[in-house]
Amino acid sequence: MSKEITINDFSQHLFWDVDLNGFDLDKYKTFFIQRVLEYGNIKDWNLIKKLYGMEAIKEASLNARSLDAVTLSFVATIFNIDKTEFRCYKHRQLFPNLWNS
Repeated sequence: MSKEITINDFSQHLFWDVDLNGFDLDKYKTFFIQRVLEYGNIKDWNLIKKLYGMEAIKEASLNARSLDAVTLSFVATIFNIDKTEFRCYKHRQLFPNLWNS
């Protein structure tokens, strides 16, 4: 018998700026997936796979406006998709960084 996954099952460092009293995992699915991809650990990754499934994670990562370079490489590898297909990659190319930071 598996228990329902709640916000309390995830690492608390993911929510330093979020009020958990009214947080709805379904309503804010895209935000939550992106937060776990960028800042979560392997336990959090396994929980979002169970909660949303790989197709929802793929869709959220493809449409994310920003992902850091490591996360982009990770999801591109996991889903076997070229980095240029991700919205965050296209957006980054439109606004190049003028400094090497």
